[in-house]
Amino acid sequence: MSFQISPIILTGGVAGFIPGGMLPIISITEALSFAVGLLGTGGEDVDLDQFFCNFQPLPGGSFIDQQIGHYPFANQAVAANAVIAQPLLISMEMICPARGALGYATKLATMTALQTTLAQHNASGGTYTVATPSRFYDDCVMLRMVDVSGGTDKQVQSRWRLDFEQPLLTLQQAAQAQNSLMGKISSGVPIGGDPPAWSGLPPTVGVPSSVAGPGVIPALSGPSGGSVSSPDFFGDE
Repeated sequence: MSFQISPIILTGGVAGFIPGGMLPIISITEALSFAVGLLGTGGEDVDLDQFFCNFQPLPGGSFIDQQIGHYPFANQAVAANAVIAQPLLISMEMICPARGALGYATKLATMTALQTTLAQHNASGGTYTVATPSRFYDDCVMLRMVDVSGGTDKQVQSRWRLDFEQPLLTLQQAAQAQNSLMGKISSGVPIGGDPPAWSGLPPTVGVPSSVAGPGVIPALSGPSGGSVSSPDFFGDE
């Protein structure tokens, strides 16, 4: 159930008003089968092989992805510290052939609801949690959903690939970094830079000798002792 039937969970976005802020994808793909709640089955025995779709992770998912600078290094220690982390990628294949009575009608209704929900979720800034047997990819962003059905499949549009990217920073980490920076600015502690810059207003504000001061901006320059007369736009030529 966790890795094959419903390994994708929508977080935030359209799931923002659901308690817990999470919506398993099975609640969309099996919306026509569930009579009670999101994961309720009405007390009936359910065969996992009869669900609308099955998922499996595709080869090529990344655990560690980093880029190294292409320039000479002094030694291996310097080279190891010169790597740049890259976002992680994970792709899931959704297998959903039409089955049973009214299979194509059920598939059309389910796929339409799934596409509409995912598009609205992406547009509202929602993220995804993708569960695989080796790793949980949380706070992922969907890149695309494309048809990957091949010639060996008996039905067209029976296999779909969902690509996800796990960014380097989550919203919580970005908020933490912003709060830390604002705290340093408020307390006047030197922040990062080369050379380090002090917090506060830039030195060009209110300093007449600055290159961005009144000496450069004519609108801020006062009378210069009568050495230059202002043009008379309303007088005689």
